[in-house]
Amino acid sequence: MNVLVIGASRGLGLEFARQFLADGATVSATARDAAGLERLRALGATALTLDVADAVSASGLAAQIKGAKFDIAIVNAGAGGPRSGGLDAPPEADFDLVMHTNVLGPMRVIPQIAEALAPGGTIAVLSSMMGSIGSRTSAGMSLYRASKSAVNSVLKDASLVLGAKAVCVALHPGWVRTDMGGSGADIDAPTSVAGMKKVLTGLKAKDNGSFVNYDGSAIPW
Repeated sequence: MNVLVIGASRGLGLEFARQFLADGATVSATARDAAGLERLRALGATALTLDVADAVSASGLAAQIKGAKFDIAIVNAGAGGPRSGGLDAPPEADFDLVMHTNVLGPMRVIPQIAEALAPGGTIAVLSSMMGSIGSRTSAGMSLYRASKSAVNSVLKDASLVLGAKAVCVALHPGWVRTDMGGSGADIDAPTSVAGMKKVLTGLKAKDNGSFVNYDGSAIPW
């Protein structure tokens, strides 16, 4: 199996690289800085330099992965933003960072990834249940929620355009004990990634365009 992980310097992305490598897969993974790249190399991954929020860096992905024939590609790069109330307008700098990373980043890299997929490959975007409008019962972290709702829309469009070539899904990793999720979260990164790997390796054509929890259950858009 040939796997690409976008945003793998730490947290869930690094854990994806670790677990797929442990399964014997060939893994290419991206990081923004030297420390992240070194962590990936130490695991045995092919380390690629990429910052999805930077137009020049993002535009160079295609050249790095040309002809790779990935079976699974995971777009994990993300930013959390301020923990503001439901009606609080975020500072412009925070808005730009979160939206550029969580929405524009996937919009930039998904077309390039599609060209490097194996026939019948999978593209997964790491979303969040917080981006679900259909299941929402509380407010807060409105910028992050808005960004994940937006990237869900990006993924849904990708599923319609690429449906004959790839299975495209949005994944909710659960509430995970990472730098973003905090120490009080429900599950650890290995548990989350193991669940998402099981989902990804079991996808069928009928699952294209779906929003799925790490345990395999469906999430309303």
